[in-house]
Formats: sequence, C-alpha cells, structure tokens
Amino acid sequence: MSGYKLEKWNLDELIKNPTRNNIDKKLADIEKNVKQFEKVKKSLNPKISPTKFMKILHDIENISEKSSKVGGYASLRYSENTQSDEATALLSKISKFGADIENRMLFFDLWWKKKIDEKNARRLMKFTGNLTDYLRFKRLLSKYSLSEPEERIINTLDVTGSNALVKLYDKITNAYVYVVTISGKKKTMNREQLTTLVRSSNSKTREMAYKVLFSKYNENKGVTGEIYQNIVQNWRDEGIDMRGFSSPITIRNISNDIDDKTINTLLDVCKKNTGIFQKYFTQKAKLVGVKKLRRYDLYAPTKSKLKQKSYSYDNAIKLVLQSLGKFSPILSGYANDVFRKKHVDSDIRPGKASGAFCSTPSPKITPYVLISYTGKSRDLFTLAHELGHAVHSISASSNSILVSHASLPLAETASTFSELLLYDNLSNLVKEEEKKMMLLEKIDDFYATIGRQSFFTLFEIAAHEQIAKSTTVDEISKTYLQNLKEQFGNSINISDDFGIEWSCIPHFHHAPFYCYSYAFGNLLSLSLFQKYKKEGKDFAPAYIGILSAGGSKKTEKLLDEFGMDISKKEFWQDGFDYIKEQVNVLSKI
Repeated sequence: MSGYKLEKWNLDELIKNPTRNNIDKKLADIEKNVKQFEKVKKSLNPKISPTKFMKILHDIENISEKSSKVGGYASLRYSENTQSDEATALLSKISKFGADIENRMLFFDLWWKKKIDEKNARRLMKFTGNLTDYLRFKRLLSKYSLSEPEERIINTLDVTGSNALVKLYDKITNAYVYVVTISGKKKTMNREQLTTLVRSSNSKTREMAYKVLFSKYNENKGVTGEIYQNIVQNWRDEGIDMRGFSSPITIRNISNDIDDKTINTLLDVCKKNTGIFQKYFTQKAKLVGVKKLRRYDLYAPTKSKLKQKSYSYDNAIKLVLQSLGKFSPILSGYANDVFRKKHVDSDIRPGKASGAFCSTPSPKITPYVLISYTGKSRDLFTLAHELGHAVHSISASSNSILVSHASLPLAETASTFSELLLYDNLSNLVKEEEKKMMLLEKIDDFYATIGRQSFFTLFEIAAHEQIAKSTTVDEISKTYLQNLKEQFGNSINISDDFGIEWSCIPHFHHAPFYCYSYAFGNLLSLSLFQKYKKEGKDFAPAYIGILSAGGSKKTEKLLDEFGMDISKKEFWQDGFDYIKEQVNVLSKI
C-alpha cells in the first residue's frame, strides 16, 4: 500500500449499516441470547459436568463478542465527535444496555466465585485450557465480591454515576478552545494543536502555551475539581468501604492481577532514581542555552541549527512499518492490516477526542487506532506506540475474548517496545547532530513515560487519601506542586501555575492508578530491548510469545517463564541503568 492519507476510520467491521433499526436488531439478538443464558441458573450446582460448564463459558464468550462489537461501535463513534448529541445518546443507551446485560449474567460470576467449593472448582479447571487462569483470577476476587442484588445496584448506578462523571469531564474539557497569539496573529486551537507549542524553540511561546492551557482549567476548576473528587470518593466508597480492598491502589493492582509488592517495588525504584532525570535536566539546560530550565522548558528543543523535523503522514507510517519489519515481518504485517482495513482515525477535527488510543472490541476484529496527526516527531512515536498496542492485540487474537486483553501493566509493553524499535531504526538513518537531537527527545520520552508517570501515581496515592479526609481543589493543587518539587529537586524552576496541571490529566479521571502501567511497560520494554540487541532476530519468537499470551496468564508468572523476576528491585534498576547510560552518552556527543 502506498500514499497513506489522513482520514477517518471505517467502522463497518463493527456494524456495517449503523441505522437505528439495525442497531436495535443487534441488541434484540443479544437480548435473546441473554434470556437463553438466564435459564442456566437453575441447573448450576458444584457437580456440574465439564461439558455443560464449557458450554456456559462458550455462551458467555458469544454474548461478550456481540456486546463488545456494539459497545465498541458506540464508543468509537463518540470518540470521533464528543460534541455530537447523537453519538452521546447512542453511547448512553449502549452503556445502560450493557449494564443491564451484565447484571442479568452476574449470577454465574458470583456462583463461580462464592458457591462452588475448591475441590470441584479444580476438577472443572482441568478442562478449561487457556481460560484456567481467568477462572483462578475470578476465584481470587471472591473475597471482594458482594451479593447479587448489591452487584446489580452498583452496575446500574455506575452508568449514571462514575461513568457519567467521566463522560461529563470529557465533554467539558474536549470542548475547550484555546486562543493564542503567535507572531502577532491570533489563532484558535484544540488541545492537540496547543500541546505542540510546548516544544517550540521560542521560550515565550512555550510559556504562553502552558498558561493558556492552565487558565482554561483554572476557570473551570470548581466544576472539574468537583467531578474528580466525586470520582475518587466513589472509588473509595465502593472499593474500600463496600468491597474491603486494603487501599485505593490495591483496587487497581488486583484488577490487574498483579501483586502489591511488585508495584511498591517499582514505585520505590522510580523514586530512588529521580537523580538520573535531575542530572539530565541540568545537562539539557546547557543544550537549550539557559542557566536553568523552567518547567515551561521541559520539552524545549536545543539550540541546534537543525530545524525540528516534520514527517508526512505517509512517511511516518512507512518508517514505523519498516522498524517493526526489521525486528519481525510478522508484526509489521499485523500493523499494516490496521491501515489496510482503514481502522485508523488520523485527521484533526473539532470535537474529536483528545490524545491517542488503540481499541480492540473483539480479538476477531482488527484493532482501531485514534491519533490526531500533526507531523511532529512526537506524533511519529505516538503512531508507533498505538500500533504497538495493535500488534499486541493481533498477536493475542487466538485467545478467547475473556482473556485476549493483557493486564494494564503488560498492555504497555508492546507499545513502548515499538517506540524503541523506531528510535533504533531512525538513529541509524541520521547524521551525528540529528542523532543527538533524537537522543535528547528519547530521554525526554523516558522521563515522560517513566519518571513523570510514576510520580503521577505517587500523586494519586496522596490525593486519594487527601480527598477521603475532605479537601479543596486548591489543597489538591498544593499536593501536586509538592510532588513536582520532589521529582525535580533543584534541577528546574517550577512556577505555582503548574499546581492545576493534575486536573488536565484524563487518566486520573478515566482509570485511577493507570499511570504506573507506563512506567512498568517502559522499564520492561527496556529489558526486552536489551535482550533483542544481544540475541538479534532470534529473540523475536520469545517476544511474540509474551504478546500472544494476552491476559491468559498472571503477569509475574508469564514473565517468570521468560526468566524475569519483576518482584526484585534489581530487575527495575536494570532499566534505569540503561537510561543513566544514555544520559552519559548524550554528554559525550
């Protein structure tokens, strides 16, 4: 394929003719399947035969596939234009339908978690193949499960409760329009366009971009702050007060099927290695041409005579596919399928969801990627990142929909590994001065995805505790500002206006404690990448083996099979040692 162009995605693979009547027919078909499934309730008993048990699991898979396609369509339509009343109404309708379906099928989940004894559970799991770990995980969750009526109430209220709050936050913030003055001319931008200015070569432009962003969030902090505090309180009320989890972050850890010890170790190591990034920012100040960086200057380009490089969309795609292909033609082929199927939404439009993501509603369907491509080098790496998610999904597509998705920490592995492959490929194609700029950008990226994300998580831990005791938006901002000062020490100057930055971070609202997944995935990828550099292409089958497991195995168990003990500080320190080495290399170029 040649001549890739910016375009909207094609959602036909989810719903080919998305009229209201056709969508209603699909919902009616799911409703029919669920009614049939509900009849199973009477026949459930600990002595159930393996054949009947597997039939139940296959019925769940079938209903999940159909529901996920319709739900995926509604979600992606909404992402196309978050200001569309039609898309919003459809998403609300499908969310409510999904909650109802989940409630009606809940009886099996609770039966498996609570009503069947361990002996019979083990007897049945001998026949469940790659669903065995999924069923084990369900049993693990039994101590945090409530009664069927209580679970039904929570599922129902989530649609108009926490989920609605997240949607409201998105609707408000995605509608923000930013007016900036550049070279005496006023321009209107969305957040994606505004964000490109923080990498401007002009220090006043960088400062202006941040101030324009923060002023909009400051104007609305009463509303968005209230939204965040209610999301956090809901997380605690349900997770700790009702279900009995020991802490807010434990809720996320257990949902990721990962041990608290592993994440505590990861965060401890990240905290102890702040000096690496502090040294880097002190070094970067000289390259930028200032005595000391301000927080506005964190992503500033150097004083190099080379202009910041732009990449056409067509060239960007070819570079990413080439980078994957050098490592594994199989993975490059998977990524190319995403474009061949027209499953990428890449152009910039008003109302389009900000940021970038990869969505896989079903393992039987090629993933969808959303990106707002502006041509900057960071967009090139964002493209590699999201296509990494896509090849991960396709690699795991032989798994059941119930275990096709990797846990959140593992889900960031292929995305960051793909970025490393791209960086490695590009660094071999450019001259020395450009290589220096790329290395600078790469260490910036290590900070953004490891240092920054781990401190995001440390902020969340503090903010959740703070909100539990009752607080104000301004007090939360003070906590965030203190978090920044701990990260950077004396390496940069931080102005007070950065205190409100926490309210700009969608992950805090969408998925509390998600952010450590980036630090996890990046440090794990660095470990995998170093194996690749030692072993060459012979490493590709092992790597694809990790990806192909999807979510069918507990993270610690899966990685242990490949010789990695992620409960040890030494494992995580290896990644930081690599970053430290790169910082030293930069000082010698």
